[in-house]
Amino acid sequence: MSSWLSAARPRTLPLALTSIVTGSCLAYSQDNYMWSVSILALITATLLQILSNLANDYGDAQHGTDNQDRIGPTRAIQSGAISLTQMKSAMVICSILSVMSGLTLILTSLTHSADIWVFIGLGIAAIFCAVAYTVGKKPYGYMGLGDLSVYVFFGLLGVGGTFYLHAQTLDFFLFLPATASGLLAVAVLNVNNMRDIDNDSACGKTTVAVRLGLDKAKRYHMALVTVAWVCYLLYLLTYHADLFSLVLVAIIFVFSMKHLIAIKQASNSLAIAPLMGDIVKLALIANLLFSIAILV
Repeated sequence: MSSWLSAARPRTLPLALTSIVTGSCLAYSQDNYMWSVSILALITATLLQILSNLANDYGDAQHGTDNQDRIGPTRAIQSGAISLTQMKSAMVICSILSVMSGLTLILTSLTHSADIWVFIGLGIAAIFCAVAYTVGKKPYGYMGLGDLSVYVFFGLLGVGGTFYLHAQTLDFFLFLPATASGLLAVAVLNVNNMRDIDNDSACGKTTVAVRLGLDKAKRYHMALVTVAWVCYLLYLLTYHADLFSLVLVAIIFVFSMKHLIAIKQASNSLAIAPLMGDIVKLALIANLLFSIAILV
């Protein structure tokens, strides 16, 4: 059981849920909210994140990326605790559960057939992208497209899609918090990729960090976090320009700068590794404080 729990990577799950919470809080702030949507969306997002984690373990084991040279924690298949066949079966079960949860969410929250079919399509795309990131002959994560996928699913769809399921409408300015949430999720992936940059390069996993090199990847990281903070600020200045909101966005800025200074000072991938926890905490704190700001 402990091996399966490790394979599910519970520490990554809160990050998957923050976009759902942010989208739900945005809907609540505009008097469009349903508890059923939030609960089912959280369940579906959790299942999709677990599926992605299992598939990542499976795919990287297949491609030989999980080896003794990798800096990150030992994976379940790499350690021998779970076989490839067992992991594949778990992925199938998790996919089925994701479909069941997602369909329940869609059919209980949407009424127009066009909306229903669009979200069914998005759900299928989410399952496909969760698996195809590292699994298959040409996984898109090995071609440097992981950042774009994370931005779309943890930002635009996570926040904007959740809002739409509540409100059945969209606001152009939702693009700002959706982008902020997505970019911080990309920043988490980028720290992971900077940590593994040497091993990924040797194994042919051409992430954005590998393409850029460590120095440029650090500058890319600074841009991700800075633009995310600016997006939060612009939205709050547009809709919640009060002292309390500005104090909260200032706190996000302080945490952001502290993290970026640590990133700048890190001289190699080994020095980057301990900063993974910091960027996850920053993403969670930023989304939480923003959600409080729009609710209060």
